[in-house]
Amino acid sequence: MNLITIALKSLKQRWVPSFLTALSVALGVALMVAVLILNNVITEMFQESGSGYDLVVGPKGSDLQLVLSTIYRMDRPIENLPWRFYEELKDYKTVEHAIPMNLGDTTEVGDFPIVGTTPQFLLLEYAPGKKFRIGNEEHGLRGTWDAVIGSQVAQRNGWSAGSKFKMIHAGQDDHVHDEEFTVRGVLAPTGTPNDRTVFVHIDGFFQMSDHSKPVREAIEREAKFFGETEEEVIQRHKDDIDEILKHENESAEEHAHHDHGPLPDIQKEVTSILLVMKGNELQRANATMSMQTMLKDGFQAQGANTVQVMARLMRNLVGNIRLALLYLTALIIIVSGIGIFVSIYNSMSDRRREIAVMRALGARRQTVFSLILVESLLLCLIGGIGGLLLGHAIVFVAAPIIEARSGLLIDPRAFTTTEFIVIPVLIVMATLIGILPGLTAYRTDVAEGLQNS
Repeated sequence: MNLITIALKSLKQRWVPSFLTALSVALGVALMVAVLILNNVITEMFQESGSGYDLVVGPKGSDLQLVLSTIYRMDRPIENLPWRFYEELKDYKTVEHAIPMNLGDTTEVGDFPIVGTTPQFLLLEYAPGKKFRIGNEEHGLRGTWDAVIGSQVAQRNGWSAGSKFKMIHAGQDDHVHDEEFTVRGVLAPTGTPNDRTVFVHIDGFFQMSDHSKPVREAIEREAKFFGETEEEVIQRHKDDIDEILKHENESAEEHAHHDHGPLPDIQKEVTSILLVMKGNELQRANATMSMQTMLKDGFQAQGANTVQVMARLMRNLVGNIRLALLYLTALIIIVSGIGIFVSIYNSMSDRRREIAVMRALGARRQTVFSLILVESLLLCLIGGIGGLLLGHAIVFVAAPIIEARSGLLIDPRAFTTTEFIVIPVLIVMATLIGILPGLTAYRTDVAEGLQNS
């Protein structure tokens, strides 16, 4: 009969304390596995969202606010940029694609964020190697009043191709636009904020009431942005401004075509701009840095690198939360280890006769010492393996629930490389735990143990 068999029989005789101590280890390991997997999913979502774009360009201010509002739709936009700036930026020699993003409005039903953009947005990669997929043959932003919705929007609102909806004007919960958009496609789940977003054709966005900038204010803001005089701006947009001023004194009925026809460029604004630079990876990186410097020095605008901004956020905020959770789970495992130590150590007084009999039958001191270490190892290993299985079972069961409630796509079979260190760590911990009880068993006096039985 080998030591493992003897140790298993010993644990079986004390199955209640053995089960509870192993369970405490299992719960700690399970919690650690769940935390690691969820952290990886959240980290991947933050890293992937917007990583297909080199820069997010917006008004000067907080780069974090710019990224959160444009990419994650989790914050209010800073301000708007003149449409002319977008037109000039997209023709810049190092720019491959420039995608305008107009934000602020929300759906009347569900309060989902609206993004007015061009059809090209849906054709680009939202992350390296990943493109949008639309599960409908009538897809894309083809017409002025077309919309494409994220998977969560479709699920929660019950919308599909052909559904019509209205939107609430930015910052005004009681003001619903009269115009309607028609859903032309539903995006396949991406595990990003795009799943809870509605994308509408930018032409329709501009033609909605209250989405045109008053001409005099537009002239003033464009002049300030580009460092020009108002007269220079007026001369640049002379034809459009003359046409606008011509209708300012007309009745509301005659003026209505300004809300439902093509909007003059002078009255257009863009919340932010997504840039994809030309060239290979190194050329794009260099072009991105040059563009950031140019924007910083020459305009009232900034260029934020999504990956860098979110890496800073993950490091300073999410990273600290992750460490706190890992410290907590590590503490739980340590407390479980202490429980195993107390369980084995307290059992030594009840096992003196057992140990004395083993010694009287010829068992050496080293054998008895090894037996206690094996018991400690078995408790930790059984708890650790059980915890790994339990942790993945929790993730497997929770994955569809989390996806339905939050839109986070979690692979039920996901695992992290950190899990590989759990078993070695538990082996080291079990060895340390078993040393003192093992020494107690090692020093047990045979005659005293048989006499006190």
